[in-house]
Amino acid sequence: MTTGLAAVLAGSRLLPVLTVPSVASAGPLADALAAGGARCAEVTFRTPDAEQVVKAMAAHGGLTVGAGTVLTAEQAERAVAAGARFLVSPGFDEEVIDKARELGVPVAPGVATATELMRALKAGVETVKLFPAEPLGGTGMLRALAAPFPQARFVPTGGIGPGRLAAYLGHPSVLAVGGSWIATPGHLERGEYDEIRRLTAEAVERAAA
Repeated sequence: MTTGLAAVLAGSRLLPVLTVPSVASAGPLADALAAGGARCAEVTFRTPDAEQVVKAMAAHGGLTVGAGTVLTAEQAERAVAAGARFLVSPGFDEEVIDKARELGVPVAPGVATATELMRALKAGVETVKLFPAEPLGGTGMLRALAAPFPQARFVPTGGIGPGRLAAYLGHPSVLAVGGSWIATPGHLERGEYDEIRRLTAEAVERAAA
């Protein structure tokens, strides 16, 4: 039986979204996130090293690691084999959902409309990624979608910065917020792990408040 995403995230309401250009960054990045108080992380499948980054960060032990930007069933299989505990997709794809169910991991498909959310709910998926959250209308769009679908849980992601974190987390339908500002490719290329730790700690504190 597939465990729900809420159980896998274990109450963490902050989901760092990471695009990691090199596997060499995986260990120091995991250390910085864990030191800042993060308990989970999403590694996007946007780089050649993504699979190895998932493997290295999952082996760290201090984080629950998932894979994001999962576009195909084949990517889903590779991600889970590398150690991903959950999957996130930018859109709704039945093959990805079916593969996640087969592998026994939760998946949060992306939705941007009521129609997509209805398809996800019909497929038995109640936790979805609202993407791209800010360009879609931010918390106004979130409230509009949540009202007719009280059973849905959301992980808003896309364009959200630290100043908007509290506004999203204040809505009862929000499970967690995905944020890419915590560890950008620029931070990683410059080796700014102390800054990543600081931004993580700041975001964790905001989320707790």
